[in-house]
Amino acid sequence: MRVYFSLFLLLTLAAPAWSATANFVLDQAHSSANFSVRHLMITNVKGTFSELQGQVVLDDKNPANSTFSASIGVASIDTGIADRDDHLRSPDFFNVQKFPTIDFKSTSVKKLGPALYQVAGNLTIHGTTKPVQLQVEGLDQEVKDPWGNIKRGARITGAIDRRDFGMTWNKAVETGGVVVGNEVRLEVELQLVKK
Repeated sequence: MRVYFSLFLLLTLAAPAWSATANFVLDQAHSSANFSVRHLMITNVKGTFSELQGQVVLDDKNPANSTFSASIGVASIDTGIADRDDHLRSPDFFNVQKFPTIDFKSTSVKKLGPALYQVAGNLTIHGTTKPVQLQVEGLDQEVKDPWGNIKRGARITGAIDRRDFGMTWNKAVETGGVVVGNEVRLEVELQLVKK
């Protein structure tokens, strides 16, 4: 009996620790994908996309096993000026008719500290896919809403050069500089629902 117990104990201690993953979907009503870009080299113009979907698989014990994927409906762009939004949807910029979505799929997840992650992945805009690195804050705290849903929140930040994705339209300014800056800063607020 003692031999069998010792063998069981040895096998238990030697067995790999199976990590429990949890699946989440994006709560669109409480999430937003925001951006800002320099205009005339003197101010930042901000905008948002209201149509976004996403899935997240979280492994709290081994964050490297976690995955992120998201898709944004480009036609939902809103900068507060209808004419500007129409121009951004046109072939000069996003060319919504040909490229209706912005897509992201993670390739690696690294935990940098409490509630802080670095997520690398492939970002596709305007039909061009490039690797990007994003910083993710949050995710560690779960809450239950009044309707019994388990939720987590996250804030994602990063920056891209729009020229990397084939969006090169611009106009020179008489006093020097250009109308639209090349760096686009990203800030995404996510509320996730456990499936």
